[in-house]
Amino acid sequence: MKVLLLAGGLGTRLAEETTLKPKPMVEVGGKPILWHIMKHYSHHGFNEFVILLGHMGFQIKEYFANYFLHQSDVTIDLTSGKFEVLNNTSEPWKVTLLDTGVSSMTGGRVARCKPVVGNEPFLLTYGDGVSNVNLHELLHFHNLHGRAITMTSAQLDGRFGALNIDENSRVLQFSEKPKGDGGWVNAGFFVCEPKVFDYITNGDQTIFEQEPLRKMAHDGELYTYKHQGFWQPMDTIRDKQVLQTLWDSGAAPWKVW
Repeated sequence: MKVLLLAGGLGTRLAEETTLKPKPMVEVGGKPILWHIMKHYSHHGFNEFVILLGHMGFQIKEYFANYFLHQSDVTIDLTSGKFEVLNNTSEPWKVTLLDTGVSSMTGGRVARCKPVVGNEPFLLTYGDGVSNVNLHELLHFHNLHGRAITMTSAQLDGRFGALNIDENSRVLQFSEKPKGDGGWVNAGFFVCEPKVFDYITNGDQTIFEQEPLRKMAHDGELYTYKHQGFWQPMDTIRDKQVLQTLWDSGAAPWKVW
């Protein structure tokens, strides 16, 4: 099953870092936040990634183009130009780097992946948030209800899209970023059926969190997996500092590998 990672936004609320690099390349513990997310998926056996590029996407391409070399001990013969790999610690990842446009919105980026994904279910999340969600339990929950999409939800403040959920975990209504109600919020970590593409109807300017998710909720196709554990997005410098402090403590909750 492919994992789609949204990695094309401007990251304007993290401008101290994102003037020089794309937001998913901002580092925690000396590694890009994108790497941390991929390690989480890989821990659960998901190793095929499609990274949806936009703003400064060339930096992400260069990172993975050089990843094998950076993870290896090598002997280089400067006369012949040949090099021998002595040891390599790269993960078993297959990474597709897909340019989805500098100005595309989240839904538009997802829609551009349809030829790559084909008619298969896929996983989807944002390239700036870490969690310790059990992906196998998430997938099991998704398969039980058999609808178009499962969204992982978490409990934080009202900075994020809130969900109205019935007793069977079906999403009745999706509201983007209400203020301060402290309810269940959109934490990403989606499981999607190909049917999701049918709800993205306005091309590159479709915002996934607006019309598509609202229409799926209205049609009874949006369910949520309530995650009681750790989830933290990296929207601001303060968020980055929180994650760095947790990493430095040696007990980062998202480090499940």
